[in-house]
Amino acid sequence: MTFHRTEIFEEEYQELARLAKVLAHPARLAILKYLAEVKACISGDISNEIPLSRTTVSQHLQVLREAGFIQGQIDGVKINYCLNPENVKRFRELIENYLGQINNNSCCK
Repeated sequence: MTFHRTEIFEEEYQELARLAKVLAHPARLAILKYLAEVKACISGDISNEIPLSRTTVSQHLQVLREAGFIQGQIDGVKINYCLNPENVKRFRELIENYLGQINNNSCCK
């Protein structure tokens, strides 16, 4: 008999895994870091800072927005992006809680 992951793993683990998967691309990490430094900007500014095409940056922004890491506010034909502090804090809490559960004692030396 097989089980679906929602039947086996805690909801917190599932949420952490989903968010970690979103962050498993170096471009998305770079975008988040850039947004943390500048506080808010339009996607074109991100394309100027990160050596990727505007289309690629836009796709990564969409993934980050859908996961809740960033939020965008429409300003005419542009979208101003910034970090979503509540969801960034939630991810930090999830990862810290998880890492706190791991025993640092290893049998391997």
